[in-house]
Amino acid sequence: MNLFFREEGEGFPLVIVHGLYGSSDNWLTVGKKLSSRFKVYMIDQRNHGRSPNSEEHSYEALKNDLADFFDQHKIDKAIVMGHSMGGKTAMCFAADYPERIEKLIVVDISPKDYFLLNDESQYFLHKNIMQAMLEIDFSRMESRKEVENYLLQKIDSTQIVQFLLKNVHRKKETHHFEWRLNVQVLNDHLDEIISGVNEKWFDDRLPIFNYPVLFVKGANSNYILPEDYKSINRIYPAATIREIPNAGHWLHAEQPELFMETVLEFVK
Repeated sequence: MNLFFREEGEGFPLVIVHGLYGSSDNWLTVGKKLSSRFKVYMIDQRNHGRSPNSEEHSYEALKNDLADFFDQHKIDKAIVMGHSMGGKTAMCFAADYPERIEKLIVVDISPKDYFLLNDESQYFLHKNIMQAMLEIDFSRMESRKEVENYLLQKIDSTQIVQFLLKNVHRKKETHHFEWRLNVQVLNDHLDEIISGVNEKWFDDRLPIFNYPVLFVKGANSNYILPEDYKSINRIYPAATIREIPNAGHWLHAEQPELFMETVLEFVK
């Protein structure tokens, strides 16, 4: 698969992998700041942004897409940074291609099955989000404000709605709005997105010492909890875990300076 990507700067390669509902656009500010030291590649994963759609959406497929990207752009080795779902893609890729990893940065995601949270599982949050995205009738929407108001009736988070709106664009042929996301396929594969690349998946790969690993968590986010540190250290015994204060899941946008300081300290 030929993934859409953006690139900035020159030097040693650094590849950024966005999360669910995200795209390379969300990482442009970070990419431009890092471009003074690195050649930064920001990809759109399949079924996101401007990359091709596919009926398959598994971490195995996302890992293979990333491997193909490295081959296509003749990247022998790189620093790889992944956020949320992209963090799981990055962990999966690094575990199977350790020789291609200089350093690994995992942003606000744990190597765990998020169904284990039961009623607080991320699954129910995302199921509600995707249901709202699937139900919207774009043919009746005259403006982005109408799309926003509709989503706010269904999703109890202004921040999430604003993030989703970045995926709305007008189709040239019909002038109607549409999603850049392949929402139906993402909804169909939500179980895998939520549960995949968990602690059990790493069982035959333990322990991992091949490359330095940094986990960065938002202090206000529940994606990495204190009880997850044990499993992180079981998989990556030498991993560093850093917490960004006053930040949630989108910590790179909420606390950009602190996030950049943390990343640069690790990669320099």
